[in-house]
Amino acid sequence: MSGFARILLGATASHCGKTTITCAILQALKNRGLQTVSFKCGPDYLDPLFHRQAIGVPSWNLDPFFTPAPVLNALFQEHAAGMDFSVIEGVMGYFDGLGGTSLAASTCEVARITDTPAVLILPCKGMSRSTVAMAKGYLEYARPNQLQGVILNQLSPMLYPALRDQIETELGVRVYGYFPSREEFVLPGRHLGLIPAQSLCDVRGFLEELAKQAEESLDLDGLLVLGRTAPKPNAPPICLPDVQKHTEPPHIAVAQDDAFCFLYRDNLCLLEKLGAKLSFFSPLNDRTLPPCDGLILPGGYPELYAKALSQNNTMKQGIHDAVQNGLPCIAECGGFLYLHESLTDSDGHTFPMVGVIPSRAYPCGHLKRFGYVRLTAQHSQLLCGKGEHIPAHEFHYWESDAPGNAYLAVKPTSQRSWECVHGTPTLYAGFPHLYFYANPRFAARFFNACCQYHQQEESRDSHDLTVLSPQHFPSGS
Repeated sequence: MSGFARILLGATASHCGKTTITCAILQALKNRGLQTVSFKCGPDYLDPLFHRQAIGVPSWNLDPFFTPAPVLNALFQEHAAGMDFSVIEGVMGYFDGLGGTSLAASTCEVARITDTPAVLILPCKGMSRSTVAMAKGYLEYARPNQLQGVILNQLSPMLYPALRDQIETELGVRVYGYFPSREEFVLPGRHLGLIPAQSLCDVRGFLEELAKQAEESLDLDGLLVLGRTAPKPNAPPICLPDVQKHTEPPHIAVAQDDAFCFLYRDNLCLLEKLGAKLSFFSPLNDRTLPPCDGLILPGGYPELYAKALSQNNTMKQGIHDAVQNGLPCIAECGGFLYLHESLTDSDGHTFPMVGVIPSRAYPCGHLKRFGYVRLTAQHSQLLCGKGEHIPAHEFHYWESDAPGNAYLAVKPTSQRSWECVHGTPTLYAGFPHLYFYANPRFAARFFNACCQYHQQEESRDSHDLTVLSPQHFPSGS
């Protein structure tokens, strides 16, 4: 099978079964022995995390707001190379893009850019023949739209044959099976989306049930045939920015545990391509920060683990001292909350945190500033010079008394704006999440800062060794 065989699974809206059916297909293909990779449209951390943790397949993001088409195609080509099959999961409704008024950054746009055959998941609960009308509208809207088939979700097995025949006869499009409406097939979520795999009981049994259902009621062989019709991508390689020459690569410590799990793998891969060495640690479970020349505190759920994070005093003190002493640090959203003096959880309990940001973080009871933004630096700082731009996104239910003012964030459609982020020559700390391929110079600046920190530490160690060398001690000491 071609390494670039692929399909995209879209839907009419959120909560229509995209993730459930994507997981079912991924697990079924893995059970068949196929080397499969998954991709998620848009700025989503949790679905790729679930695919990696629970199913054991590599998973990546594809986001046309963050990256121009050539870069998006190059990333797809890089991650899909050598695999048997790729499954791309859409986001929201198939045609939902920026600001709810544009096709830009929609699932449809990803299908067009990657030239991927798309299959639409149609929710059938409470409907029968009306499903045909819904399918007709989607298939005929905004052509060419890449839609080449449908899957019927939440449908009775008894209704399926007649409804399949009606759709195929009247609309001339193939139906690739159905999924029944079963309560146990619903993936649970929490306030930022899908619950991570390690928090679910018997996730393996759940996925095997999904795969069994996929083999029974989805036309997996037909989907594989459809995927083989996709043309091979031919994207030029991505040009990486020049970085500082180094005799020894900088070591970057990355927080990764249940509290800090919102990571773009592409960000880490880009840093490694530039020459960095990464090490992972847990602010929840480890007692000390590992030796490093740079620090990344990603987003996640620190509010769910506030007490445990607060009680790990040696870790808090180590991070506080390192950041205050100039260790280059990127702290996004949850990582930003962790750097505050205090964090209040959803029950109203307040716990002391690292204390780099002299302010409190607290729940605001609703989603804050959800969606894409464009950031412009107000002054030169760790990741960029004054006036440089990068697309980003925000998605949080917690707020800070001191969100920062190093960047101006502007919504791409409404032009609504606000100041955000604490930015210094060694610190990026704020709510916006960054995707480095949106502006690789940001990654290069962070890498160079880590190199400079390493050189400074080497110089300081060398000075200390000189001061304490044997010739400085009295004879016989």
